Amino acid sequence: MGTMDVLFWQLVQRLSRGGYRIVRMSEQADEVWLESNHWRRPTLIRLVRADFDWSRSLRLDMEYTWQFVQQMRGWNFSKAGRVINVYVMAYPPVDDWEFLVAEPLPLSGVSDGVLHTLLLHSGNMGDVLPRLAEMTGVALRFEPPVETSDPFVAAERLKREVVREWRRRREEERRIFEYGKPMFTRLFIVVQVAMFLVLEWSGGSTNPDVLIHYGAKFNPLIEAGEWWRLLTPMFLHIGFLHLLTNTLALYYLGITVERLYGSLRFLFIYVTAGFFGALASFLFTPSLSAGASGAIFGLFGALLYFGTVYRHLFFRTMGMSVISLIIVNLLFGLLVPGIDNAGHIGGLVGGFLAAGVVHLPKHTALGRQAGALAVSALLVAAGLWIGFR
Repeated sequence: MGTMDVLFWQLVQRLSRGGYRIVRMSEQADEVWLESNHWRRPTLIRLVRADFDWSRSLRLDMEYTWQFVQQMRGWNFSKAGRVINVYVMAYPPVDDWEFLVAEPLPLSGVSDGVLHTLLLHSGNMGDVLPRLAEMTGVALRFEPPVETSDPFVAAERLKREVVREWRRRREEERRIFEYGKPMFTRLFIVVQVAMFLVLEWSGGSTNPDVLIHYGAKFNPLIEAGEWWRLLTPMFLHIGFLHLLTNTLALYYLGITVERLYGSLRFLFIYVTAGFFGALASFLFTPSLSAGASGAIFGLFGALLYFGTVYRHLFFRTMGMSVISLIIVNLLFGLLVPGIDNAGHIGGLVGGFLAAGVVHLPKHTALGRQAGALAVSALLVAAGLWIGFR
């Protein structure tokens, strides 16, 4: 039985090193769930170290697994999502069991989703291990412990290595989301609320003359040389509802982005995105405008850039929510009159490029950073040249 324990932990270790991530482990460490890093074809693997004397026990556990998968939250099945349920046993059930694992079980509510079951025991390793390797895309083989070593000791050593690596990876992921402190997010919220009060005190935040006086985007004055109006509009808001929605968005998005990138990178991303948003509005929208929406869309762009670096982590945590919010807000801007969608799109592009210029903390990608800087400079130069002509 110690030999099968060694096999069990060898499988866990090789899968975790081959692009799979441990997402759950039982207290007894006899059940381990892993998910693939391939977000286009998600695969969830359940490895179980158990010995069932009768096929009825096997069938009950398979039913439990099917029900558990159907009720899972936080693991996103997409088209062709699948689950591989693997039993590692010293010996198979004494009665007929092959018919239970002959065909995969469909997963209700999941397009093309299936639950495969493999029973791996000492007598069928040569057949089942290659099949499991083909299904997972990871080279799997059994390396028996040397004759002089106790298999139980070898299994325990492998278990400790796997658990140590699992905890290290979880700590690394936690640190990614807690790198910086949201200092500038709170500062920008205070500034835009203070400026709103100044506008109201000076004659009203919906008064065009007041907005122009305090730096709103106004094309004729920008053309006359007041270039700072490509920066100041991000701190002004037209009406309380405009201020409220942008402040809430800045609070939630800003904290996330500033924790990911750190305060100085966040400052660069936010200001650059606000500038890109105002420049795009200057080019494509003749009306008077103000608001932090372009800079806030730039925070969406920074999160999208994070997704290009940590693709699996992005889609496992916030990816689909971020993409959905971007699409909904852009559609809303197209359908509702009076919304400066050009500024939103400009901010989104600017935030993505600014994130590419500064990149992520503790990472260097000089080629990508230089490329993002070159594209940013080219777009700004072209935009200013076209706008002022």
